[in-house]
Formats: sequence, structure tokens, C-alpha cells
Amino acid sequence: MSKSSIFSGLRSNVFAGFVVSLIAMPLALGLAIASGFPPIAGIIASVVGGVMVAVLGGSYVTITGPGNGLVVVLLGAVTVLGEGDMQAGYLYALAAVILSGVLLLLFGFLRFGSLSDFFPATAIQGMLSAIGITILLKQLYVMFGDLETKGAALELLLGVPTLIQTLFTDGSTGQWYAAGIGVVSLLIMVFYSKIRNRFFHLVPAPMWVVLLALGFDAYFSFVGGGNPISKSLLISLPENLLGGVPTPNFSKLNQPAFWGVVVSITLISSIESLLSIKAVDKLDPQKRRSNTNKDMKALGLATIVSGFLGGMNVVTVIARSSVNVNNQASNRSANFFHAAFLFVMVLVFQDQLRRIPLTSLAAILVYTGYKLAAPAIFVRMYQIGKEQLLVFLTTLISTLLTDLITGILIGLLTTFVVHVLLNKAFWLFSRNLLKPNVLMYKESETQNYYVGVIHFCTFLNFYKLKSKLDKIPQVERAVVDFSLCSFVDHTVQESLQSYEELFERKGGALEIIGLDIHETDSSHPFAVRTLRPMKKFRVFGGGRTKRQIQLEALAQEKGWVYTEVAKSQKQLLRDHPVYQTASVERVYNLIEGPKKRLSLFDIHYSEGAFIAKENIQTTLLRVQLDREIPVFSFDRELLLEKLSHLAGIHDIDFPEYPVFSRNFYVQGNNPQKVRAFFDAKMVSFFSAYGFYHIMSNGKELLVRQFLRPATPAEAAAMIEFGLALKEKIDG
Repeated sequence: MSKSSIFSGLRSNVFAGFVVSLIAMPLALGLAIASGFPPIAGIIASVVGGVMVAVLGGSYVTITGPGNGLVVVLLGAVTVLGEGDMQAGYLYALAAVILSGVLLLLFGFLRFGSLSDFFPATAIQGMLSAIGITILLKQLYVMFGDLETKGAALELLLGVPTLIQTLFTDGSTGQWYAAGIGVVSLLIMVFYSKIRNRFFHLVPAPMWVVLLALGFDAYFSFVGGGNPISKSLLISLPENLLGGVPTPNFSKLNQPAFWGVVVSITLISSIESLLSIKAVDKLDPQKRRSNTNKDMKALGLATIVSGFLGGMNVVTVIARSSVNVNNQASNRSANFFHAAFLFVMVLVFQDQLRRIPLTSLAAILVYTGYKLAAPAIFVRMYQIGKEQLLVFLTTLISTLLTDLITGILIGLLTTFVVHVLLNKAFWLFSRNLLKPNVLMYKESETQNYYVGVIHFCTFLNFYKLKSKLDKIPQVERAVVDFSLCSFVDHTVQESLQSYEELFERKGGALEIIGLDIHETDSSHPFAVRTLRPMKKFRVFGGGRTKRQIQLEALAQEKGWVYTEVAKSQKQLLRDHPVYQTASVERVYNLIEGPKKRLSLFDIHYSEGAFIAKENIQTTLLRVQLDREIPVFSFDRELLLEKLSHLAGIHDIDFPEYPVFSRNFYVQGNNPQKVRAFFDAKMVSFFSAYGFYHIMSNGKELLVRQFLRPATPAEAAAMIEFGLALKEKIDG
């Protein structure tokens, strides 16, 4: 980070770093304790990560430190590797942390920054919810003053009634006080956002929890008698925070269980970091994109250093990063200042930290776990689609019953199986899954970037589409066309929304077309879309696409009528011989003007047969005229038209208008009448709109721009062109 960047926006970054440190301190302590690490381990990860990633990272407004997702796997590592000895397990886990940092560093050099793109969004959400449930259940016991009960998530859930009963029957006075602070702390976390007082919100919710705990201790110190809560339920810090660095134990390098822990830690930390970086980039007011590979290198180095000092893994964290952005942070120095304030606070206030009950920190983590697995997430999965709920629940349950690696692998497999079932063609789906399926070029007429996708587009091959989109300057306009794509999954559509937002923020535009005839099983905008009937999960009448909503709005704006599926498909094209030989599959998205004199619609038709069969989707404008005109076709003088000369089909020359004659291809049965129609005014008009292909049958015109569906903006322009053309001819 350059000197200039450090001092740019210094005041706002110092303030943002200070606010984040108030949140980070109790979270760092709580996450370390929940992971089976000493409390100071969380502080070490925050300080080391804040300094090193601020200097070496590739993101701008992210905050680093210990992450929620690693709590479960680190606690499992300490328990399993230590074989019941928590101190020994901690030293083994430190070795695993260091090696996971080495792997993260290697991932960065190998440019694995796009790793998260290969995981289905729903499966990741299922894994995160499983982590949330596990954190919630484990910390619920601590919140009520029970540090002894251990077990799997299901065991802990079934044991909650016993926990409450034991507290009422056998709980000591100190445990009652500790549990009371835990419950009140949880209520603060739950109702913090609902309190409408700007002065109250000057202090973050976790810091209010800390102040509550310190106020409780101060009260009993004032009245005498001392804190009734036993020391076993208070934070334990070493007497000399700067001395006694633990030595990681690498003696289990030859054991598969140890490397299983290393892989698990690496996978979770990389996924959590990459997803957080992508989310924070959306929040960046300066619309910058992080260098994820550079960030992975920095996170890897920071994790190695943290592990050798006795700390946890360093990951990018979304919650603290969003607080950073909301407090006007502008560059990486805010991450550095957050680490500096955290370091000073721990050194200066370590006596006060030792008075904080573990129950209050556990309450923060109970709330964190609840947010990861809130009922609203289950509802949202169902709204996206029944198949997404199936993948989500399968991943969640398998993660709870096994481990994180197995859970996410089962989620991946379930997603693949669901995709095959929806497509009803295993070999077809598998054969085309990893094939080149993306074509990109710049349209000569509009200078838009056109990206066409064929076959299938899923989380497994989305990287191909993503690599094309990343090459397009975000100040430009781009069109992504799925007209020839049989299947588009939820992960792809969710990711494309991020690109739409990115282009819009940069001043460009990205529009998605070609999904209007794909069927869905829900009204959610990110529902799976397929050209094949989804009998297993199918509910007809799925949701409209964004494009359809915009087309309907266009019709309403003009006072015209919008129909999603045209009933009289053949009537629209009955007098145009070129379409009478075609097999019209569907006419849809019909917009009709007054008296149906102008009609704009999408059409899906096919030409040829067997191996020569070609499926075409495009947008046509039908203009009914009040007077008779010659039969003709009009287009730009392209290579196809020049080749037609060789086949004996000649265009009509206009000696009076040599430039027009050279640039445009006009064909008609009666050249004399066609030349009479194209007088000076018509030549001037058609020259100005030469990017349209026009066919006249003498009574009406058919206008087309591309052999693809038009974007809403292009559709609006076509209507305006049709109105102007009709007025020019009939007037």
C-alpha cells in the first residue's frame, strides 16, 4: 500500500477502524473460546490479519480476523487431535492452521481466486446454516453457564430441556448470575436494531454486551462482596500477553486425520473469505473490484504468522467489513487501524477483559449462529424452488451428521443429480457440461458486446461465462443471450445479478435475454430455468423474467397491451411467405398498439430438418399500413447478400443514390415500383435506420434487428422506429 493511499481519507479510516475494533474485540475473544483456543488467539488473528492484509492484500475495504465458519472445524480439530487433552489439541491445531496458511498462499499463486465459483450457492448456504446451528447449540450451553457438556449438534439439541432443568434445580448463585447476563446480552443483540435512538447506536451491540458485563462487575465491587461469578466462567488471559509464544506441534504430519483437518480449515477459510470479498465489493462506494488472488496470498501469509504466534486462521469477514464500509472507510488503512486499536485496547484494558463472563460472549455467538440459520433462509430457499430447498436441506443435514467436507461434497453431488433429473438426459447433460459453451463478439450495429451461451450453464461451467464478462469494460453495454441454452441454474443467475449491479455502478449496462420461454417452478427471479418440463418439481405459471417485467412496463407506459403468450400465433405472420415455411414454436411477449396496427413480439421458430434444423429466437415488429406499397426486402449490404449475387439473386440498384445502393441490399419482384417507392425522403430515412432488416408484403412490414431477442431498450427503439416509419409511409 503506497504512502499516498495510507493518508488519503485518514480521518474517516481512523474512525472506521476504531468502530470496527469495538465490535471485533468481543467477537475475537468469543470465537477463540468457542473454537477451543485461548481467548488471546482471536486477538492475535485480528491484529496480525489487520496489519498484514492491509499492507499486502488486494481488497480495499475488507476487515480480516477470525471467522464464524471456522469455529466448528477448529473445535473439532482441538478435540480430535488432542484426544481429550485440550492443551495438546490446541498445539496440534496450531500446526494445522499454519499448513492451511501455506495452502492458501499456494492457492493465491495458482490463481485459485475463482474457487468459490465452482460451488453451488445453495449448497454453500446449507453448509453455512449447518455451521450456524452448531455454533448456536454449542454456545447456548455456555450462555447458561455450562462449560462441561459436549457432543454433536443433535445430542446438544435433545439435551436443551435437561440444561434448563439442571439450571433451575442444581444451579449455583454464580451460575444464575452468569446465565442472567447471558440472557440479557442475547436480548441486547436481538433488539439492538429495533431501538430507535441514534445515541444508543453510537455504540455497537457487542460493545453494549461488554459494557453490561463490566457494569455488573463494577456494581458488586462498589457494594462489596466481589463478583459472584466464579473465575471459571470469566475470560482467562495470560499474565504477560507479550510473552510465552506457544510452540505448534507438527508430530502428527503422518496421520490422515491431521491432513483432513488441514484440508477442512483451508476449504472453509477460502470459501468464507472469497464469498465475503465478493459481497464487500458490492458495498464499496468507489465500485472497485478486489484482486482475490492477491488477497489469498496475504491471508495465507497472515495465517502462517498468526499460527506461529498462537493465533487462529485469518479470514475476510463480512459483518465487520460492512460496518467498516458504513463508517466511510475508503481504503485498506481502516483494516490496519482496526488492528492497532484492538492491540492497544487489549494491552491497556486486559484487567477489565478478565472480568467479562464467558456467558456474555457466548450470547453474541448464539445470535451469530441464529443469523446464519434463521427461518427466513429456509423460506427463501423454498421460494427460489423446491429443488433448491432439497439441495439446501440435504447439505445442511449431511453437514450436521458428518463433517464440513463431506457435507459440501454431498451438497455438490445432490445439486448435480437434481440438474440431471430436471434435464431428463444424463448423457446429454454430462456430454455438454464442460464443453466450450460461450461465444462473445462486438455487434457492429450497436457496438454492444454480445455473449451467447449454448447447451447448459451451471455452477460447474459458469467460469467460462465469467471469464468472458470479466474481459468487457464495465462502462460498456453487454447482452447475455440464453436463447440457445437449455438449462440455467440458480447459482448462475444469482452471480449474473452481481454483474448487472457492477456494470450499472460503473456506468455501463448488462442485460440478460433469452430466458422468457424457459420454464420455472417458482416465481423467484433466480429460479432454475429449463426448456424441458420439470415434472418432478414443476408448477406451471412460473415467474416472469426481468426482461418481461420491463416489456410490460414499456407497454403500460405507451398505453398499449402486453400479452405474455400470444394465442393467435399464426395470424401475425399469415401473409408473410418467408415465415409460412418455417415451423413456429411460439409467439410470446406480444405488445400491441391501438387497433393492433403496430405489434411487437418475440418469436421462436425453426427452419430446416434433421441435422440441418436451425432454431431461431428473435424479436419482430409488425407494422400494418394504410396504403399499398411494393413488395421488397431491405437490409445492409453484408457478405451474405454479396454471396447471393453469385447465386443469381441481384439487388436493386439506385443510380441516383450510389451511396445508398452500395451500402444496402434491396430486393423486390418489381424493381420499377421499388425504385419509385425509395424516393429521396425514403432513402434518407432508411439510411438513418440502416441497422434494421425490413420485409414488405405490400400491406404490412416486418422489422427485425438481430437474430436474437431484443433487449427492452432495443424493443422501445424498434417501436419508435415503427411509428416513425408508418407515419412516413402513410403520411
